[in-house]
Amino acid sequence: MKDTPGWASPGSAPSDGQEPGASGPPDPTDRPPAAETAGQPGTDPQGPGVKWSKEQPPPGQWSAPTGPAGPGRTPPPPPPGPGWGGTPPGGTSGPGTPGGWGGYGGPYGGWGGAAWGGPPPAAKPGVIPLRPLGVGEILDGAVSTMRTYWRTVLGISLTVAVVTQIVVVLVQGLALDNRATASALSNPSASLSEVTRAMGDTMLSTSVVFLVSLIGTITATALLTTVTSRAVLGRPVTAGEAWRDARPQVLKLFGLIFLLLLIATGVVLGGALPGILVAVAGSGGAGAALAVLGGLAAGVVALWLMIRFSLASPALMLEKQGIIKSMSRSAKLVRGSWWRVFGIQLLATVIANIVSSIVVIPFTFIAAAFGSDGIVSFFNSGGADAGWTFLVISGIGSVIGSMITLPITAGVTVLLYIDQRIRREALDLDLARAAGVQGYGTDTGSGS
Repeated sequence: MKDTPGWASPGSAPSDGQEPGASGPPDPTDRPPAAETAGQPGTDPQGPGVKWSKEQPPPGQWSAPTGPAGPGRTPPPPPPGPGWGGTPPGGTSGPGTPGGWGGYGGPYGGWGGAAWGGPPPAAKPGVIPLRPLGVGEILDGAVSTMRTYWRTVLGISLTVAVVTQIVVVLVQGLALDNRATASALSNPSASLSEVTRAMGDTMLSTSVVFLVSLIGTITATALLTTVTSRAVLGRPVTAGEAWRDARPQVLKLFGLIFLLLLIATGVVLGGALPGILVAVAGSGGAGAALAVLGGLAAGVVALWLMIRFSLASPALMLEKQGIIKSMSRSAKLVRGSWWRVFGIQLLATVIANIVSSIVVIPFTFIAAAFGSDGIVSFFNSGGADAGWTFLVISGIGSVIGSMITLPITAGVTVLLYIDQRIRREALDLDLARAAGVQGYGTDTGSGS
């Protein structure tokens, strides 16, 4: 029984000549008979010396016997329960700490039966808790922003998507001749000039669509950055307020995006340039192989740079920085966390593309069924017979897909930027003060 932790109250001192943990006097049978000790000082039960009282406290309770309760007298406290979680008289077991010491079953559990509770939860004035975030919390924060402030978020993304898609449909329907391009590329007897012209038209079509989509994405990102930053503080914002806040930085954001595209394109072309020069010199096969290998190697470098500068956009919008300064800020925040930032950005992109495909693909089939000569004829012609009906119906699907995916990708980028600043710069303390959280950061520090 001495090895059982709950056998005696913690802190009770053993009596003289006893082992710690014993709860009563020594066994009377260990004492010599009274007749053998008669006349010895201190051993006579009736003489002076150590005497054993006939009334002993119950086992496990080391408190002095008390008399009957009366006016002005407080009844003795009940004996502690099983375990070491008992609270001593007075209601507290530590200086100013109600409920017991942490190790003996106090507010933090421990040996008293309850499990360790860990640190107190972080403040959460908005869509995320103010502490370093996990991957799921970043994704959930982006979705929560869209769900909580859906009028503003969907209003911005819907407006941008509709305007962008109208321009794309008009460009594809009026300025680009898909039928002539497809017939020239699929005709084996086409002349070099026809093939060259068709490839130029294809590149022009792709470039125009990409440019228009990019402009729409930049505009939506600028506005949604403001909305997400306010959502972190739990403060709603209208589309007009978001535009007034983002407008001074929009042109800089365009410059930043185009500079990043120029850097990526220049890196890839620089990697493929030796192969191109070899092919021009006369070694076509070797030059093509060298160009492909160089392009792939340069593509890896370009990807590394794009992830390194991927947080420049929210840095530019929220810190009101210039283009070069925002790129430097992004490089500083991403340093040492490149793979984490890359993984989260890749996961968000995959999720957005899956959601967009779920929405767009059915509209594509519907557009093919109602446009041209049916689905079979449409796919046999490679989309060359796409008419206005197909463009309009498929455009509606693209609008719906963009309306859902733009807030996700923009929100993840902004929350990832905030998360990196919390980890490196204790931004959670500033956010808590801005949100009006009282006493945050006094007792607990920011994670790193």
